[in-house]
Amino acid sequence: MGTAFAITLVFVGCCSNVVFLELLVREFPGCGNIVTFAQFAFIAFEGFIFETNFGRKKPAIPVRNYVIMVTMFFTVSVINNYALNFNISMPLHMIFRSGSLIANMILGIIILKKRYSPSKYLSIALVSAGIFICTIMSAKQVNVANKDSVEDGFYAFLHWLIGIAMLTFALLMSARMGIFQETLYKQYGKHSKEALFYNHFLPLPGFLLLSADIYNHYVHFNLSTPVEVPVIGMMVPVMWVYLLANIITQYVCIRGVFILTTECTSLTVTLVVTLRKFLSLIFSIVYFQNPFTLWHWVGTAVVFIGTLLYTEVLSNLQAALRGPPVKEKKVE
Repeated sequence: MGTAFAITLVFVGCCSNVVFLELLVREFPGCGNIVTFAQFAFIAFEGFIFETNFGRKKPAIPVRNYVIMVTMFFTVSVINNYALNFNISMPLHMIFRSGSLIANMILGIIILKKRYSPSKYLSIALVSAGIFICTIMSAKQVNVANKDSVEDGFYAFLHWLIGIAMLTFALLMSARMGIFQETLYKQYGKHSKEALFYNHFLPLPGFLLLSADIYNHYVHFNLSTPVEVPVIGMMVPVMWVYLLANIITQYVCIRGVFILTTECTSLTVTLVVTLRKFLSLIFSIVYFQNPFTLWHWVGTAVVFIGTLLYTEVLSNLQAALRGPPVKEKKVE
């Protein structure tokens, strides 16, 4: 039940969270910092009350280990959101982050000295090819959008390359965090709520470095179109409504992911998150009418097939359908 509940939280929370994130980003592309700060503050406040009992509960895992995890988690969250400022579309953003399987395999080989079967390497090649196709097609869209000015097109392309570099770094850092987190749970036991709190509470002072940008978007949010909220019967700027919905759905999403990390291996977590991103991608394209060519669809399909091959879903499904092997009766 724990695994099924966590997977449900991930799909419901994360998929709906993408919708509200895109509504925010479409209005203010650079609002990633205020969104991230609001998410962290809400989850930390909730955890401080219900998990730590106002700070009276001693953590099961030493805080120094959380500091290491938090540094990685904070860096990944900020960089992923900030990358949207560099000509990175939401579909490309989601597809590129689906490369977590590649990052996990690379770091598994380097850090844990793991070796994989030929089918695993084939699946990674497929995922890499899919991401490469989508990345190249998005690069062409950037160039076409700025074809009226060669100079503007060149700087837009450089801007886009910075965004790609940021996503690549965040991808590798996220994979390293997953390995570190799995190691901690093996050593100290499963503590998903505790990890959720400390991963959002400890980074809060870091947002002081981003205070100017956060305040700037706070002012912009206040000036957005007011809408009536039936629950409270008041007119509220629409961007604050979107942000609140984003915070709540993010809490549901991240809660599901943290529960999943305590119930399953990092490989299973990666599969669930990748499938969630795939569904979010489809919804984003259809609902928001994002530009998506035939080659983008091909790349997405290749990423999806590679993910299924990596996790051996099809072979396990076939084995389950065949049922347990029939034991032969001994002839006396």
